[in-house]
Amino acid sequence: MPTTKERVAVVAGLRTPFLKIATGYRTVPSRTLSSYLVSELVARSGVDATDIEKLVFGQVVMSPDAPNLAREVVMGAGLPVSTDAYSVSRACASSYQSAADIAMNIQGGVISTGIAGGCDVMSQPPISFNKKMTEAMVKMSYHKGSKLAAFKGIKLKDLMPAQPAIKEPSSDLTMGQAAEKMAKENGISREDQDALAHRSHTNASLAWEQGWFADQIMSVIMQPDYQPISKDNIFRSDSVLEKYAKLKPVFDRENGSVTAATSSPLTDGASAVLLMQESKVKALGLTPLGYITSVAFAAIDPNWQMLMGPSFATPKALAQAGMKLSDIDLIDIHEAFAAQVLSNTQAFASKSFAQERLNQQDAIGEVDFDKLNVSGSSISLGHPFAATGTRQLTQMLYDLKRLGKQHGLITACAAGGLGAAMILEAA
Repeated sequence: MPTTKERVAVVAGLRTPFLKIATGYRTVPSRTLSSYLVSELVARSGVDATDIEKLVFGQVVMSPDAPNLAREVVMGAGLPVSTDAYSVSRACASSYQSAADIAMNIQGGVISTGIAGGCDVMSQPPISFNKKMTEAMVKMSYHKGSKLAAFKGIKLKDLMPAQPAIKEPSSDLTMGQAAEKMAKENGISREDQDALAHRSHTNASLAWEQGWFADQIMSVIMQPDYQPISKDNIFRSDSVLEKYAKLKPVFDRENGSVTAATSSPLTDGASAVLLMQESKVKALGLTPLGYITSVAFAAIDPNWQMLMGPSFATPKALAQAGMKLSDIDLIDIHEAFAAQVLSNTQAFASKSFAQERLNQQDAIGEVDFDKLNVSGSSISLGHPFAATGTRQLTQMLYDLKRLGKQHGLITACAAGGLGAAMILEAA
């Protein structure tokens, strides 16, 4: 297989507005929202659609009618039918994986141009029934005799669909329960969690007020009234720190500290980036947003502290780039929960954590909060699971450009004890 040491350039990045579950996108399938996005991304990039050789898209909550979302996006966005496409799922790091796959294909000399992204529309989760009802429905479909006989013994309670839930099978914990566990074990205070969430909303509100998202977010025109959706509907421009203290914990109501306000909300949305071999960028006379310097993934025991993946993936990404945390100008740590962000920043600064968990002598480094999530992150912007990684990637490169900085770190935790990290460089 041919290989190349050329850098992977990020030519363009774009996302839809991120919306609360059961609001503006409640009737829009993931494949449709993603197709709108990719079509607009290509149009804005100045790259001919025939140059797109591969599209990789992430999705966490898969639609039964479109199991390979990526291929449906190729068709729906009007890309050439010859464009190769496949879908990936790495929980909340799914679009890290799609971006890594396209980057590796470019560095491997397999392609020169590709699109990576992700989408989740949590408003349309697949609805399941209990085991007894499921078996009856399958039996009805294949039973040669009376269809009604398949439902013998079915009771009224069996007709109720199971409520959608996001639970980690290996640890039997929801993400929120895992965050609560981490808050207790790491001594993360309620006050610090509230302050981080308030800061996220304040930064996101400022970003919208100042127009920092103008080139990063498209308008989505929705039927039947064709009114454009042009803005996230999750961030609070009137966030007041004192109000956070009035909210009750949601995952441990008696002794907990994690509230709805310090958790990322269930969100609908899509994001994507167009990646290209550096020599082709130059040949086409394009100006990229920046470059992917390194990508790293990590896996830890989810029964320990499930959402600590950033503290394991980040040192790997830094080592690949030949850098230290002190070399990084801006950081975006995906805000699944305030407790999870603070647990990871605590670990970053801990020498004992580095020695005991990472088998290295020195701490990863102290996180300067003035460099962290400067235009908001998942608590305030939302978290459509598979779309968060490429949202972070695009947002980071725009923030670096706006502030005249060079190097950025993006990192995320994911279900199953997974973590992802990327080092980015501004053009």
